Amino acid sequence: MGAIQLLNSHLVYAIVAAALGSGFQHGYHTGVINVPAEVFRNWENTTHHDVYKSWLDKPKLDLLWGITTSIMNVGGTIGGVLSGIASNKLGPKNGLLFNNILVILASLFMFLSKMVNSIEMMVIGRFLVGINCGFNCGLCPMYLSEISPVALRGAVGSIYQLVITISILISQIVGLDYILGNEDCWIHLFIIPIVIAVIQIVLLFFCVESPKYLVSVKNNTEAAEKAMKWLRKSEDVGEEMGEIKKEDDQNKALPAITLKDMFKDRSLKIPLFISIMVMLAQQFSGINAVIFYSTQTFQDDAGLKGYAPQYGTIGVGVINVMMTVVSVMLVDRAGRKTLLLIGFGGMALDTLAMSIAFHFTKKEKEILPWFSIVLVNIYIILFAAGAGSIPWFLVTELFNQAARPTAVSLAVPTNWIANFIVTLTFPSIQGLIKSFVFLIFTVLNLLFFFFIWKMVPETKNKTIEEITSRYK
Repeated sequence: MGAIQLLNSHLVYAIVAAALGSGFQHGYHTGVINVPAEVFRNWENTTHHDVYKSWLDKPKLDLLWGITTSIMNVGGTIGGVLSGIASNKLGPKNGLLFNNILVILASLFMFLSKMVNSIEMMVIGRFLVGINCGFNCGLCPMYLSEISPVALRGAVGSIYQLVITISILISQIVGLDYILGNEDCWIHLFIIPIVIAVIQIVLLFFCVESPKYLVSVKNNTEAAEKAMKWLRKSEDVGEEMGEIKKEDDQNKALPAITLKDMFKDRSLKIPLFISIMVMLAQQFSGINAVIFYSTQTFQDDAGLKGYAPQYGTIGVGVINVMMTVVSVMLVDRAGRKTLLLIGFGGMALDTLAMSIAFHFTKKEKEILPWFSIVLVNIYIILFAAGAGSIPWFLVTELFNQAARPTAVSLAVPTNWIANFIVTLTFPSIQGLIKSFVFLIFTVLNLLFFFFIWKMVPETKNKTIEEITSRYK
């Protein structure tokens, strides 16, 4: 049966219910403070003066802004660590459903921060929404992977990243100063996430739990079969249920997997090492330096004036969405490893070119600033082609049901910690070495290219049993 034929209205509903709210919160809160960055920085400085009777100089304001942006990653680390526990206790679907409580609370904190003149409330809100996103990026790819037919697993797993890119673009558009990204209206940027959270709660309420979870954790084969029939919109689910039961029987014949086993057992520690490295590679490729600080980079390094930096940032968002759509279509055809190699090899060359172009824009102000935007968009194309989506679901493909929650709870926090390091240190390093900051990403992307070439297996069109048997 062709991949398209495997899709049906129930499966599409489950994919939308899981990915819409989860990916939206992750992407929206990644990009929402980017385009109106100067508005937020000015508010923080003014609020600091009003409350503490002193203005912040640029280094201190840069530090405060770095904390405001990167604290989300601290929360993400915590949510990522706890996502495996939430998966086992509640199930991936119910975990996603209850996680919306956090984002509603976080959004209220950020919405009210201006009204009560509190930088601390903004930072707390960013921290709480980080926890929400950490849960989301552990639970959502897991749920999507577990409800997908093997032939669609890569494409469906990429949907989470696609929603992230769409929501980043939405946040950049609504963040324009003539929409909501101005001194008077910016607090309304935090009403939108509440609306999306309520929509996801309603959608997930009518959705089924993962059949694999129902078999492996709840030992409820009857409920799992009923859920599978709903997802496939067919009574003929015997083969898939047989595979799930077979995997479950094999897992139960083995001792319970502990955290210690993840680092000691060869069949677990090698795929865990690969999972952690691809998560590190995604963040240390430089993507969030581009996403979080693109407007500032276009202003300071590319020399763009007026609205041009904001439009350049939105252009980055459009390209990101378009190429993630292409990635969804390619990942089950070209393969995971091929797309990762093209992405990281290309990003190494592109970040080198970006450093050179940004350096010379100070002398040549007509053509090079726009050429710099082209290079940034080429970078986004290369990232979105593989590095953007593949790490999120690759970790779920490398482990069976027994080890998957623990593996996710180790790999996802690694991603957020790396994200935190980049977003906190990038402004300071950029201030010291200017455009040459992108040479750091050149070296890192080359190292990741060789790691993927040597270590990462191709998982396209393979069952979980076939993939995991490679390491036994």
